[in-house]
Amino acid sequence: MGYSYKLRASAQHQRDLPIRVTSNLQIWAENVCKSTHLTNTVISRIYNVLQTIQEKKTTPNEKSGKDMKALLQKKNLCKIQNIGEQGHVALLGHSLGAYISTLDKEKLRKLTTRILSDTTLCLCRIFRYENGCAYFHEEEREGLAKICRLAIHSRYEDFVVDGFSVLYNKKPVIYLSAAARPGLGQYLCNQLGLPFPCLCRVPCNTMFGSQHQMDVAFLEKLIKDDIERGRLPLLLVANAGTAAVGHTDKIGRLKELCEQYGIWLHVEGVNLATLALGYVSSSVLAAAKCDSMTMTPGPWLGLPAVPAVTLYKHDDPALTLVAGLISNKPTDKLRALPLWLSLQYLGLDGFVERIKHACQLVEGELSSPVVVFRFFQELPGSDPVFKAVPVPNMTPSAVGRERHSCDALNRWLGEQLKQLVPASSLTVMDLEAVGMCLRFSLLMTAARWTYLAFVLGLLGRLACPYDTPFS
Repeated sequence: MGYSYKLRASAQHQRDLPIRVTSNLQIWAENVCKSTHLTNTVISRIYNVLQTIQEKKTTPNEKSGKDMKALLQKKNLCKIQNIGEQGHVALLGHSLGAYISTLDKEKLRKLTTRILSDTTLCLCRIFRYENGCAYFHEEEREGLAKICRLAIHSRYEDFVVDGFSVLYNKKPVIYLSAAARPGLGQYLCNQLGLPFPCLCRVPCNTMFGSQHQMDVAFLEKLIKDDIERGRLPLLLVANAGTAAVGHTDKIGRLKELCEQYGIWLHVEGVNLATLALGYVSSSVLAAAKCDSMTMTPGPWLGLPAVPAVTLYKHDDPALTLVAGLISNKPTDKLRALPLWLSLQYLGLDGFVERIKHACQLVEGELSSPVVVFRFFQELPGSDPVFKAVPVPNMTPSAVGRERHSCDALNRWLGEQLKQLVPASSLTVMDLEAVGMCLRFSLLMTAARWTYLAFVLGLLGRLACPYDTPFS
């Protein structure tokens, strides 16, 4: 493992991380130069550029950058978003990656291996994922596709030799929640070359618990049925923050079920970000014991052009190489460079503080930084807490009119808010049995902190006293 400094977090979150803060950049650069024999090369340039940013608290070529921005805006060619100093550091990683790739093979191998290993160890410790490996990828779903390949190679020993013929007699089954991201199953089948019957859609709870959580009892029944039919339960995709309302599946119970039947458990969702906090809900904390998880630190931290990360655990390097999760090409390892630089710039405190701030804005709820709400107007004889259920003194037609009126109000309000504050990323969606709702993800709008107070204040004035939260 590479040279590192130890940073101390709060009492609840004390961990030693291989993060170099900017004040120690010179010491770090000198040690890297000594260990990898890169004197007077690219490493020195990295230090010089970052040191300039630290001292001036501005971006390189600020004047020329402002002139270009003014010129483009004057000609209405584009609207340039202010990404902040930390955003420029992340973008700097792509440019530095091009410089680093010009090194000779041996020096390039040493440096890229070091960047990858340090970033992997840092992320595993931040998100409580012990002894894990990391795969960095641009497309968010790509990591899950690679994990599926790894699961196939692990369960079908002759797959490398015989190919898809070994799947004919014992078809693999991938289980997805009914609340999973739209198009995820189709993407996996296209990437893996599997027919759609290999997907099994697991319904959500209907009687007990959240209507956006996977029904564990029904999942176990599906697994038993597939085994009786001669199929192989391969992989389960659980949600730590569903795409619609940000609810978390019962991951602890799902993990027990997967261990019982030998199924690979993969977890994804925005709530995984809360693993970095001192306090984590039990449902999300169980994700730290899963076989793999996919995270998107770029949107969480408001950093542009930062890759997604899939953390996983596997003991066979040969299978991970065949599955495409590791690569011998040094240039592939440079994908971690933008995130690595961002970690050096933010440090542990800055990383955790951004996530903590977004979660604290959701009053009384740290398990999910997603808010879903519905505005309604109280009418004579209506239920004060609207649940789309008729009250005794209301006719079905009156309930229908009230529901239609509320849907129209929320649809109009959502469109108006999106026009007033486009950076808020507010979405309007139609939830079954509830109606039109507004969704606001505080964590995923981290890149637009300047608009956050305005949006929350505006929503607060409009909501009181007619809002019904669902988060």
